Amino acid sequence: MIVVAGEALIDLVPQGTGALAALTPARGGGPYNTAVALGRLGSSTAFCSRTSRDAFGEALLDGLRSAGVDVSAVQRGTEPTTLAVATLDAGGSAAYTFYVEGTADRLFSAPEALPAGTRAVSFGTCSLVLEPGATAYERLLRTAAGQGVFTALDPNIRAGLIPDADAYRARFTSWLPSVSLLKLSEEDAGWLGGSPREWLAAGPSAVVITRGGDGLTAYTRDGAEYSVPGEKVDVVDTIGAGDTVNAALLHGLAATDALSPERVAALGARGWDRLLGFAARAAAITCSRAGAEPPFASEVGEV
Repeated sequence: MIVVAGEALIDLVPQGTGALAALTPARGGGPYNTAVALGRLGSSTAFCSRTSRDAFGEALLDGLRSAGVDVSAVQRGTEPTTLAVATLDAGGSAAYTFYVEGTADRLFSAPEALPAGTRAVSFGTCSLVLEPGATAYERLLRTAAGQGVFTALDPNIRAGLIPDADAYRARFTSWLPSVSLLKLSEEDAGWLGGSPREWLAAGPSAVVITRGGDGLTAYTRDGAEYSVPGEKVDVVDTIGAGDTVNAALLHGLAATDALSPERVAALGARGWDRLLGFAARAAAITCSRAGAEPPFASEVGEV
């Protein structure tokens, strides 16, 4: 079982470029997309979050169930669902405006225990910023790591939601001793201001940086670097691409029985080439269609 912990929200996706493009609601949120992608790839997956009882909340749970994701750990509330309004530039890259005040996912409480058979837990995005839920997710991260569970983190920076950048950067650094796999975009790495070698020294077994169409690079604690190019595709938009990478990495590690720091350290050039190539293929498929629509296993092939 791979557990994904974090927010589920509704993306209002523009049907064209510019601020006044028509908007279509779509299920979203970095952790939510990661859970759906894991389910579609065939991993045994559970979602740990708090969602609204409104119509959007029901639609979010339906999307998880359709992907085969266990939703028994999802908490519910009467507060409304968070909204994220996306604006696309000419290259298909999305910028977001969030409507988060008084929404259901912010009131998440850390569960007493993870689902039986949990091998990994994934964290990231708005859920680690917005209080009081952020503290609860942080507590779950530290607890899981303390129990020897493999942990993955994608900070997926949304700068507009972070009132104190320096405080967030310090908090991010404090999470690293509890993180097994750190994945982040090139843009996020620049915003955080550190380097893969600095982050590796603080705790993770590997750091994976995505570089859009230029591919992915993994850095490991033994000083090695492994890179693969991006897959060529006609980009519709990039919504959910990074989340698909998260899922593909975790799915690939699970499929090769490598969800442990020791197994990650033993992957070597061949193992990383296959894993990163799998993630690049999966992300490219997501970019080829509108919104966060990650691929199914049959579309990506084997790790």
